[in-house]
Amino acid sequence: MRLFLLTALTMLAFAANSVLNRWAVGPGHIGAVEFAVVRLLAGAAMLAGLVLWQRGGWAWSGARGRVAGVAGLSAYLLGFSLAYRGLDAGTGALVLFGAVQVTMFAGALIACEAVPPRRWAGAGLALVGLVLIAAPGAAGPGPLALMAVAGLGWGVYSLAGRGSADPLAATAWNFLLSVPLVLPLALLAGLSVPDGRGVALAVVSGAATSGLGYALWYRLLPQLGAARAAVAQLSVPVIAALGGAALLAELPGPRFWAAAALVLGGVALASLPYRSLTSRSNP
Repeated sequence: MRLFLLTALTMLAFAANSVLNRWAVGPGHIGAVEFAVVRLLAGAAMLAGLVLWQRGGWAWSGARGRVAGVAGLSAYLLGFSLAYRGLDAGTGALVLFGAVQVTMFAGALIACEAVPPRRWAGAGLALVGLVLIAAPGAAGPGPLALMAVAGLGWGVYSLAGRGSADPLAATAWNFLLSVPLVLPLALLAGLSVPDGRGVALAVVSGAATSGLGYALWYRLLPQLGAARAAVAQLSVPVIAALGGAALLAELPGPRFWAAAALVLGGVALASLPYRSLTSRSNP
């Protein structure tokens, strides 16, 4: 029960990032680039504090996957914030989630991992769902493309961090090293002055739902295992859609729910271990 509750709390944190970003950027409380910068700085400070508190010091966590991790995280943060200027919370989370899974699937192919037929079928269903979301009339192509870039970035970041001996420290270093990459890009784009609500929402997203949420997720991953962890994340787009409906009056339409069924069903099919799919027929 404790594992279930902590996992549910982590999924709420992930979904909250979509709602908080849309809440801040959509009405214009803060610019998209400014939100990404404040979120990054708040997350870096929180993660650095966690490392210092847990270990009583600071040490380099290694260069393995560092370039890909920093580049992927930076692309995710900027694409995520920019996309929410034109997407509702639920649709953004669904596109992000689907793009992440497609990227992870492509990473498995590049690494020459064995891909069973059900995983191909699941990836195909997820792609059909993404095409449905991207169909004419669903949303502007610009925001969808930006969220796809964010999903690609997060997928690369996740692939780069597989097998990390110290995931918390590695994540803290990725956040810290992303600052000198993201900040100059933000300055070139030009920064505006946000209002207090926009800054507060960005700080909460960075320090709490990103920094603390990611730290809790890394703690739970060894207990969940890869398959259960992947399936648990199926709830994130639905939670984000419900949060957007409750807090932002963004009620998803039939197209969203049809696409969600395809994307989430496809990812579930690709993620569940073969034994769980055959245990009922072979007791």
